[in-house]
Amino acid sequence: MSTGLMAAAPPSRLPATPDRARMQRERVDRLRALLAAQGIDALVLLGNTHVVYATGAIWPLADAGRANFEQPVAVVLADDEWPHLFSHARDEVGLPADHLHPPVHLDFDEGVAAFVAQLRGLVADGAVLAVDEWTHAMAREPWLRFSEKPKDAGRLVAMAKAVKTPDELACLRAGLAITEQAIAEVQARVAPGVRQSDLTATFLRTIFDAGADANILDPIWQVMPARMADGPWTTTGDLACPLLTTERELARGDVLWVDVGISYQGVHSDFGRTWIVGQEPDARQRDQFERWRSILGAVLDVTRAGSTAADLTAAAIAAADGVVPWMPHFYLGHGLGIDSAEAPFVGSDLGEAFDASLVLAAGMVLVLEPIVWDDGAAGYRSEEVLLITEDGWEPMTDYPYDPF
Repeated sequence: MSTGLMAAAPPSRLPATPDRARMQRERVDRLRALLAAQGIDALVLLGNTHVVYATGAIWPLADAGRANFEQPVAVVLADDEWPHLFSHARDEVGLPADHLHPPVHLDFDEGVAAFVAQLRGLVADGAVLAVDEWTHAMAREPWLRFSEKPKDAGRLVAMAKAVKTPDELACLRAGLAITEQAIAEVQARVAPGVRQSDLTATFLRTIFDAGADANILDPIWQVMPARMADGPWTTTGDLACPLLTTERELARGDVLWVDVGISYQGVHSDFGRTWIVGQEPDARQRDQFERWRSILGAVLDVTRAGSTAADLTAAAIAAADGVVPWMPHFYLGHGLGIDSAEAPFVGSDLGEAFDASLVLAAGMVLVLEPIVWDDGAAGYRSEEVLLITEDGWEPMTDYPYDPF
């Protein structure tokens, strides 16, 4: 059995217990510093994970605001240490009472007009605003009375959350530990005749018993076809992901691609492995795994603060003998935090110029997920979560590659 990356290097010293209040203060301080640097007076945030980042409010589903017309909204002011939250979720958020407001209805003209009236009590006419999302009703409202050219708040929030605080890393470490605990319970159940839904039931029960806030995607226990043409694929020929849990029974020899993630204190985990059902890997499958480890090792050799995404993609492709070792329209790697996939993105459809311009920084979290695929013999995929440091990287996960 091959051990995980933790055996190669110990993790950084992090707080034993995350301090949510301190974590939230540091997040708001980052947002306000960016507002000041860019000459912006206020952020108006509709994106659920952006609201979570700005206020500390936690929902059991990342896009929960899409489920009704009362969408959570956050307003962050450059001259106020406390953000304003417009939401039902007000009781468990550590904000002053005068910064907590009833939910707003931004899908309706009347709701937008009422929200703008409240904004006028917070920012002056002519203030420079940044907005992350727009409803149709918002687009019809003459926001230009407030700001002649609202800026993109999404880019600003992405900049703030790219480098993690120590408490965010402590939350991530705890969430990953819960995830691995649940995965160990699931893997012990994997056998011919067991249903995918049985695995999901075990996973969900274990994560909530261990303290997870939420399960952030339907757990994927995907039986992979030997050939790409055999699906499950979209009309564009790409892997359909995420894939829903079904009643399908596992069979001996199934190649199972595993992908799960949870939320702990609002910070998301990520986990991926390949398992073989009911038997040991054959020689071809072991060869796929060794090639995958070679690709991962080549990428790790160039992973450090100051490296570009292009350095990582070039190393991966060279190690894979010129083949791009990741799924089309996905990526070689992605960030992890308030979102299960966030900046930095490495090897995405944004292109080579973007990869060349993206520079890794110490404190970023990167999930590497290269793939080896041999059409006719399926393939191997796993994920590793790393903390970027000044002189390299440190592992955040410690799960073995069993049965390889």
